[in-house]
Amino acid sequence: MPDRIKDQAKGLQQQAQGARGPAGQRQPGTGGSGHAGGSKEKLVGLLKSQLGSLKTELKSGAYRDASMAMCALVAAADGSVDPTERHHVENLILQNDVLQNFPPEQLRQRFNKHVDQLMFNFQQGRAEAMQEIAKAAKKPVEAKAVVQTGFVIAGADGYVAPAEAQVLREACTALGVSPQEFGL
Repeated sequence: MPDRIKDQAKGLQQQAQGARGPAGQRQPGTGGSGHAGGSKEKLVGLLKSQLGSLKTELKSGAYRDASMAMCALVAAADGSVDPTERHHVENLILQNDVLQNFPPEQLRQRFNKHVDQLMFNFQQGRAEAMQEIAKAAKKPVEAKAVVQTGFVIAGADGYVAPAEAQVLREACTALGVSPQEFGL
């Protein structure tokens, strides 16, 4: 199954890259509803489905904490998180089928703690979030699920921004997961 996932992710990533220029920038006319958006939406849908199939396995505190750190890093990838974006990501977290394994207040508290740290001192907050993410590396299923959760949050708008992709790659490194498995 992992090879099939890799092949699907790679194919979708190649389709998405076809609508982008050399620097990974969107080409005119390829917005969220265009070719690249559709491909990203398919990849995000695939990752959501994979996460859903693992719901019964993803109940540990390490997964919860690493996922909230991952979501905060994705939200702050561009260097800031305005109140609207914070609320939007919080809603995505609370609506995520797998994350419903945990009490909503625990999720909110952990996500907001990381966002607050990132906004107060980005470098220190980033280091602390990466340490939290790395704790999930002990269990490969959880490690991959943390990246999948981050990818689902990043791609919720049909587009994974270059800064978000960089955060996801760094998380892959911290977790010992191949970024290529996610088309990164």
